[in-house]
Amino acid sequence: MQVQNFNDLPLSKDVLRGIKALGFENPSPIQAQSIMPLLEGRDVIGQAQTGTGKTAAFGIPMVESIDLSDKRVQGLVLAPTRELAVQIAEHISRISRYTGVRVCPIYGGEKINRQIQQLKRGVHIVVGTPGRTIDHLERGTLRLGAVRMVVLDEADRMLDMGFVNDINKILDRVPEDRQTSLFSATMDRNVWKICDRYMDRPEKILVSKDEIALVQIEQRY
Repeated sequence: MQVQNFNDLPLSKDVLRGIKALGFENPSPIQAQSIMPLLEGRDVIGQAQTGTGKTAAFGIPMVESIDLSDKRVQGLVLAPTRELAVQIAEHISRISRYTGVRVCPIYGGEKINRQIQQLKRGVHIVVGTPGRTIDHLERGTLRLGAVRMVVLDEADRMLDMGFVNDINKILDRVPEDRQTSLFSATMDRNVWKICDRYMDRPEKILVSKDEIALVQIEQRY
């Protein structure tokens, strides 16, 4: 099914309101190809650069899948840097603004107590850097037993930064029957290793190398 419009998707009115408030009308290519498989509960590998709309590609299905009656963490996004974690959390919060879904970013460089208080109040989606996520797991302030959807964003960058052991440690703490998706600008051997280890017959959405540079972004050197 080729999705031309967000209204073509089986989304709740509140999620569609959030999408409309963001100014989105028609899905980008990565969104058009990723959202439906993710809504159907399939694992997805998406090759996409920053700026292609991939946060909404995984954020919309994640928000849609949340059970509001359950106050536990149900969605987990891992990102390489605090800046990206904050950006993703803000974007998902805007998608979910009319739904009641609560989103919390967790990252280093900020006092942990504030994050602990937020987690104690109950959040549905956590967006974290690997190091701080493990810190919360070891303190017992983050529990992943109810997680149903995991996203590894900018997986190639996380692996380049040496987070492979942290990622393995975190993914070994989430239920085996969760849905896993991975987004990466490049797909090298290390990224495929993660896919092979943690994903079940994933849908592959890969763009050719000559489409990786974004025409809508002006680049200067």
